[in-house]
Order: sequence, then C-alpha cells, then structure tokens
Amino acid sequence: MSAAYTLGLDVGKKPACEALRVPRATFYRHMAREFSQPEENGLRPVSPMALSQEERQTVINTLHSDRFLNKAPYEVYATLLDEGQYHCFIRTMYRILYSEHGCVKERRRGHQRTHYKKPELLATGPNEVWSWDITKLKGPVKWTYFYLYVIMDIFSRHVVGWMVAHREQDALAKRLIQQSCLKQNIKPGQLTIHADRGSSMKSKAVAHLLADLGVTKTHSRPHVSNDNPYSESQFKTLKYCPAFPERFGSIQDARAFSQAFFDWYNKEHRHSGIALMTPEQVHYGLSEKVFNFRSQVLSKAFRRNPTRFKGKMPKPFELPEAAWINRPSTDEIRL
Repeated sequence: MSAAYTLGLDVGKKPACEALRVPRATFYRHMAREFSQPEENGLRPVSPMALSQEERQTVINTLHSDRFLNKAPYEVYATLLDEGQYHCFIRTMYRILYSEHGCVKERRRGHQRTHYKKPELLATGPNEVWSWDITKLKGPVKWTYFYLYVIMDIFSRHVVGWMVAHREQDALAKRLIQQSCLKQNIKPGQLTIHADRGSSMKSKAVAHLLADLGVTKTHSRPHVSNDNPYSESQFKTLKYCPAFPERFGSIQDARAFSQAFFDWYNKEHRHSGIALMTPEQVHYGLSEKVFNFRSQVLSKAFRRNPTRFKGKMPKPFELPEAAWINRPSTDEIRL
C-alpha cells in the first residue's frame, strides 16, 4: 500500500491503483487506518463536527417536549430557525431519533399509549354473557351499505336479537339491546355484554342503558379481533352461506334474507361448538333431552352390531361445560 501511496502522489490515486491493480476501496481503508491517530484510551477521535453529549441531549429534550411532540423534525427545525435557534440539521435530528428508538416513529406513542387489559369472560349457561357486533351488507350499488346488528349468547350460540338498518347509530343499538333483554327476561346483575370498540359500542347512550338494566359491559382491546371471536365466527357463517348474495337490492331484501338465515341458524344449524346441537336446543334447556335420545339411538345400534364399534359403547358428543372469551392459560380455574 505504501507503493500505491507514493505513486499516487505523482499521478493521482486512481491511476496508481489501476496500475498496481489495487482496489481503491482497499487503498482508502488502509490509508485511513495507517494515518488515523487513536486517543490514549484506544478510541477513535471524535469528529469536530459531531454534537457533544450535552448538545445531543438538548436536541432529544427539544424533540420530546410537549411543544414539538407531534411535529416532524422538518417542522421543528424550521420553527426553531425562525426563532433564532439552531441546534443541528434535520438529518441529524432523524439520526438521533433513530439511534434512540431503533426507528423513526411517533414520539407521542410512548407518552399516550394505554395498556388495555385482556378481557376474560366465562359463561356456564345461557344468558350469562352476550356478544354483539355490527357488520356491513353491500347495497344495490357501489359504496352503499346496510348495517346488520347481531347479539348472540356465547354459551348457546343463540342469536337473541338482530336488526338491519340504514346506518350505524347508538340509538338503534340501544333499542335492540333493550328489546333483547326484555325478551330474554334479563335480571339486574345477571348478564355481561361484550363488544369491540366501535362508536356505537362505546357510546354514552348504550352505556347508560346497560347501567340502568344492571348489565355489565366489556370491550375488546383495540385492533384485536380475537377478543370478540363468537361474533366474528357468526358473521363468517353468515357471509359464507351459499345463499348469501353479492349485493342486496334493498333493505327489505336484506331483512328478508336475515330473517330466514337466523331462523335456520337458531333452529336447524347443528353447531360444532355445542356438541352438534342447535343453538335453540341449548339456549332453552333441551340439550340434556337431546343428549339422552342420541345415547339411546347409539345404544341400539351398538346392540345390533357390537363388532362394528369394536366392542366399545359409542357416546354422543357432550356439551361443553363452559364458554370462554380468552380462557386463562392456567389449569387451575375455579368455576
């Protein structure tokens, strides 16, 4: 490398590297290592252009101040410059933010983020926990929708109330919840209603109604669909139904379809989550009767041909004892 350096003084670095077939990147790297003067503690000298630790901390405090918390470094730089202050250039502000956070993002998140508790709800029978949600149904033309409100019991999967409306409105949700509670004869302190964080779900009108009825309300965490799994699953069953149209011609069409669908869902649909019984059978206390009848049928089949069942008495599916929203991971759950 010394030969390339000597020759470079006469003809230039590029011709010297080409003549000696030395990559220029290698040449510059060796020259920088040879001519750099480390400090006594073994560290490289700090560039005279670099900010001192005090200046760097001043920039950090400025960017995180209440005044500039929601502003981009471009705005901070221009604002301070107009006020006669200069700490560093815009790119330096970005580098400081990157080195502090690992990436450039909203600085307000660390100040305003709320940690939401995961909802853990348990139902051991009907009318203990309801789940409700709203989904859109496509209207006759593009960008037109109807809104389907559905309330279901998570233990029985029974749809206790539904409604199709032109808009999403807290007054409509309030009316549906009130009518469903009256129909199911809900007593104060008996029921918990769970929903996501939509505007109607969090409205004061709905909250005041539930307080008057003695109903506890819970909400999903933001952007966590798994916190409301029963309603999401029911909407998938609805929209994957073979008869579900691509669009509804009118709100009357949407209501007629919903009437037929929920009648089938409650009375005929054998739900895999409730031992292949219908939601109506479980909701109105007919599950034990259905289970006993299925047991008798399987017993007769076993007596006719035990070999077919390998000598083991078949049993029908048993109804789960509980339904959970976010079941705790521990095995020691006191029911």
